[in-house]
Amino acid sequence: MSILNKILLIVVIILVVALGAIIYWQKFGFEKPYWAVYLDTGDMYFGKLNYFPQLSFSDVWYIQRNPQDSQNPLSISKFERVFWGPEDKLYLNEKNIVWKTKLKSDSPVLNFIKNPQLLTQPQPRQESQSPQSTSTQQ
Repeated sequence: MSILNKILLIVVIILVVALGAIIYWQKFGFEKPYWAVYLDTGDMYFGKLNYFPQLSFSDVWYIQRNPQDSQNPLSISKFERVFWGPEDKLYLNEKNIVWKTKLKSDSPVLNFIKNPQLLTQPQPRQESQSPQSTSTQQ
């Protein structure tokens, strides 16, 4: 086999693997996880973290303070619905990030993001129940 044939064979194999990956991704896809990012300004954002070409969030949500509402002093709002009309993409400066964490699949915030039609805001998760508060069914 000549060198040209070997190179062509390698290129064909790479193209077949790439085509297979693209078809698989289009058919089955994958869902990017949601992350929470806390900035040194005190703002917290939720969204799908992207690293390329620049650190950014897509499907962005943020915590909004509601000082007039004593029952719900905080709410979660879609970033693109802010009155000044930004796109649904937020570019992040790594120097301003205090911490970031991936949200669990059972996170109340993630449940709200996936079901924004819910009128209630996410409630804090109860860690454990005391034995006195559990009931048994007979």
